[in-house]
Amino acid sequence: MSVFPTDIELSRAAVKKPIQEIAARLDIPEPAVIPYGRDKAKIDQSFVSSLAGKRDGKLVLVTAISPTPAGEGKTTTTVGLGDGLNAIGKRAIICLREPSLGPCFGQKGGAAGGGRAQVVPMEDINLHFTGDFHAITSAHNLLAAMVDNHIHWGNALGLDSRRIVWRRVCDMNDRALRDIVVSLGGPANGIPRETGFDITVASEIMAIVCLATDMLDLEARLARIVVGYRPDKTAVTAGDLKASDAMAVLLKDAMLPNLVQTLENNPAFVHGGPFANIAHGCNSVVATRTALRLADYVVAEAGFGADLGAEKFFDIKCRKAGLRPDAAVIVATVRAIKMNGGVARSDLGSENVEAVRKGAANLGRHIENVRSFGVPVIVAINHFGTDTAAELEALKTYVARLGVEAVLCRHWAEGSAGILELAEKVAALADSGTADFAPLYSDELPLLEKIETVVKRIYRGRAVTAEPQVLNQLEAFEEQGFGHLPVCLAKTPYSFSTDPRLLGAPENHIVHVREVRLAAGAGFVVAICGDIMTMPGLPRVPAAEHIYLDEQAQIEGLS
Repeated sequence: MSVFPTDIELSRAAVKKPIQEIAARLDIPEPAVIPYGRDKAKIDQSFVSSLAGKRDGKLVLVTAISPTPAGEGKTTTTVGLGDGLNAIGKRAIICLREPSLGPCFGQKGGAAGGGRAQVVPMEDINLHFTGDFHAITSAHNLLAAMVDNHIHWGNALGLDSRRIVWRRVCDMNDRALRDIVVSLGGPANGIPRETGFDITVASEIMAIVCLATDMLDLEARLARIVVGYRPDKTAVTAGDLKASDAMAVLLKDAMLPNLVQTLENNPAFVHGGPFANIAHGCNSVVATRTALRLADYVVAEAGFGADLGAEKFFDIKCRKAGLRPDAAVIVATVRAIKMNGGVARSDLGSENVEAVRKGAANLGRHIENVRSFGVPVIVAINHFGTDTAAELEALKTYVARLGVEAVLCRHWAEGSAGILELAEKVAALADSGTADFAPLYSDELPLLEKIETVVKRIYRGRAVTAEPQVLNQLEAFEEQGFGHLPVCLAKTPYSFSTDPRLLGAPENHIVHVREVRLAAGAGFVVAICGDIMTMPGLPRVPAAEHIYLDEQAQIEGLS
């Protein structure tokens, strides 16, 4: 029996076209293509700006059920669907986020798709790529350095060192950096204070890069970043510190969308990478807008399950950018559905129709939630070899009772040939004109009520609890003029609740908000719920232990 090649073997064997040829298919002139080697490029800002006013194509969101260790294949399906749309004669572009080094060397792995539905070069995309994350890390830490430097040289702005909220970042899972003390060692090293690190993908600057519409907007957003407060609780910003212009210089190239290709040589913009459990989890507005003006269909992915990625795509990205999605695809696998139905990972290979029926409630909840935004839905069943006919029929029957169609997809093994049916149906759904998109809540709603709306309508929780200082902070944000901002709830991706062990479709649970953070530059308020960490840790056996260079200096073990 032949062994199916690994993702990295398929990527390495890909017959890639010069990136200028991929760009030419989109009518991007060669002077606008800034190559990073032969197979990836950035697109010049002047060309991106020249597209303003062009008619937008159809926007299709790919989201998923709640993630499990069994795997769902959301990114793989996004890539496969883009290939499928191109295979049926549609002009389609894929929009993905850039992977973080933290998950690559930790537990989750990379984010370039899998099997025969990948974007390439997989190794570059999953590692340093075009340097965007390094630029974001540098800009973030420049501001942190300027905060401490300002205090050291007399603190003319009157920053209260107990109320500095700007932490540092690095793009790696490192629990030892969550809480630290800086400036030890005497007066020459500054004023000692407590702070910590977040992972780069949780940085407000990552969110700003992904929400800014152009360089002018980027500069204005950077200047609005709140780094801390004076004793009278008035805010001090990056603009006050005169740091934002230099930060923009570091981010100049990072703002340009990255163009790559799939294994089937179809175009993909891979740009920006905010986490969806602790940030808004979407590809950049610049990349999505550029794609919409170049293609008839844009297939965009949002991180984790629909309760996180899709909700934030709708309530933050679409609200801020004026986007109106035309259709949504919810990815599910029989294996993941069975886990939500109570089956242990070790038993997923055995048929269990009853567990499919039970676990399908998780999918049903996500379908209801996405439709509540006025976006029509179709389900993609990402096929695994262990799926049985009875299990697949049970899942399709459940979905049909909700008035939604489920399509079996084999893109992982077959590429575009295995997803043609879904491509045809998604194109028809997007063209149907049935979308009537609206965010979940209005700008005018108080911040706490916005949080409660997400918890009750999306998570199906009974109530929100918070300590008095959190409630006071929300009131202070409103008094400072930030009450109109949307909210970004940071919680575990594995459950609708804040308990990652509570699978399926739990109801009437309590969501505790332990901290709130103002992202004035990005334009939202973060509510940190339950035990979620903004700096993850590595697992007991990190993936890094199995990543190495072989005798030919080729990377092995990256997934």
